[in-house]
Amino acid sequence: MPMDEDAVAAIYRDHGAALRRFARGAVESDEQAEDIVQEAIIRVWRLAPEPTAGLRAYLYRTVRNLIVDQHRARARRPQAVASIENGFDAAIVGERVDDLLDRVVMEEALMRLTREHRQALVAVHYRRLTVAEAAEELGVPAGTVKSRCFYALKALRTALDELGVER
Repeated sequence: MPMDEDAVAAIYRDHGAALRRFARGAVESDEQAEDIVQEAIIRVWRLAPEPTAGLRAYLYRTVRNLIVDQHRARARRPQAVASIENGFDAAIVGERVDDLLDRVVMEEALMRLTREHRQALVAVHYRRLTVAEAAEELGVPAGTVKSRCFYALKALRTALDELGVER
């Protein structure tokens, strides 16, 4: 099937910057991130069913899979060479890649929240402040902190769905 350059360009225009930020958090260089994004867009264009509301999630899953494939390919190098050169084994690398990708996905999802929702969520759920402590720190009533956390969690679930995270 011939490549529809306009369709590929539209996907790149609409999603390229966000996908690059996502990929850049897990690879060593801007060039690697760009290569992964371009490959993902072409794969999605070739293999995806008709464009749907789930296109963005499909793109993120494809980028994530390409990053994992890239790290696995490096880990398949002969063990002696990897151990001598890098001082670690493939199992540890695989765990670190998964942890890194989880962190990158969560950071991207958190950045999609409003500043107020993100602040409340981080204070209560990550920094483990009580609602009262968070309210004092943020300068808002305790009920507002609870409300912001509730809506932040809903928005976070939506953002993670858009990023292709499966429950």
